[in-house]
Amino acid sequence: MNKTDYIKLIPELKEWEEHNGHPFKPDEWISCVGNYEHAIGYTELFWPELYEYDGCIFVGSMPDIENYETWLKETKGNKQSVEAVINHVHITDIFQAEQLSPSEAQIKYLGNKLKEMWFAKAKLEFPGKKISVEFYESDENDLVEYQVTLFQNDKKS
Repeated sequence: MNKTDYIKLIPELKEWEEHNGHPFKPDEWISCVGNYEHAIGYTELFWPELYEYDGCIFVGSMPDIENYETWLKETKGNKQSVEAVINHVHITDIFQAEQLSPSEAQIKYLGNKLKEMWFAKAKLEFPGKKISVEFYESDENDLVEYQVTLFQNDKKS
């Protein structure tokens, strides 16, 4: 079992360790720098609301019905594709601050954790459905293209 290198993922931990004279775990660090508003906001990303409409499952909110119908026509009725496109989130779009420059390791870690959490949530709420949650990595290491999405395996039409 690989131990997560949190210093690589959260470089600021090194400064906290040096300042405090002992190893600093992420939960200790977040208790010093985090806040309740951010924690509540993150729940919408990590454990999102799931909605069912027309046999499809959607992450975060009900889709705009006009947008849903457009994608349904575009995909010739393939609801699996509609779910995948409407539910996809580019990892680099999570934060809009221009000064942020995530590393590939950070993007991969967050993308894989989102995949695990979304899958657990979907299986909990829809135990009888064949759910897939995929984390796509770019072949060219283009961090903008790393994304997570949720769709049902058996939704062809």
